[in-house]
Amino acid sequence: MTKKLKLNCDLGESFGSWKMGLDDAVMPHIDMANIACGFHAGDADVMSLTLDLAKQHATQIGAHPGYLDLQGFGRRSINCSESEIINLMIYQVSALSGMASTKGLTVSYVKPHGALYNDMMKLTNIRHAIYKAMFALNSARGEGSHLSLLMLATQDNDQFILEAKEYGVELQFEVFADRRYTDDGKLQARTEQGSVLQHDEILVQVEQLCRGEVVTASGAIIQVQANTICVHGDNADGIKLISEIRRLCKAE
Repeated sequence: MTKKLKLNCDLGESFGSWKMGLDDAVMPHIDMANIACGFHAGDADVMSLTLDLAKQHATQIGAHPGYLDLQGFGRRSINCSESEIINLMIYQVSALSGMASTKGLTVSYVKPHGALYNDMMKLTNIRHAIYKAMFALNSARGEGSHLSLLMLATQDNDQFILEAKEYGVELQFEVFADRRYTDDGKLQARTEQGSVLQHDEILVQVEQLCRGEVVTASGAIIQVQANTICVHGDNADGIKLISEIRRLCKAE
């Protein structure tokens, strides 16, 4: 059975005079915009412009918080305490939520960025700190407007759902169009040959993911249950590919 998957994309990653990505071209093709909150990329002006774009195209808005690491684009792990993780999450999500509210918009989910995302998936203490931050944020928002947490779909989905439920946090799961999978449902390391897929391979994998399965690096077929698929739009070829992925994901 084919499942319709929403498309999500990391946006708002320009900073000052430095431009990153083709946000104007990407936004019409996606369902969910993961907007940088200033720690790994983005700034107040970029956040504002990206929110305006999302409003123009009726795109769902998500906060994309990361470690305080502009030089490393948030791709370096930083040894933070539990309280530091909680506070950096609350600080960044609140900044985007506040800006969104002035435009009549609402942030509806959170997707950690880069090393923070990877650490969340690997380390129980980081994951629980993020759950605690989500609990605090949702307690402040009140009933009916809770943020969900976006994380990688793996064979551990059920475990993560049980963990998050302790904090009243709803999860959404994502898959990746352009990354090779391992037999345990995780992403193959970028350092390994063939870990990043090319155009035709991506489209084949998208069709698989829409069926709730994927062929791994070893040739095995595993089940992968997700709500959304992550795409990247850093260049003109990427935009064209996103439009093709959208067609496959929205097909009846």
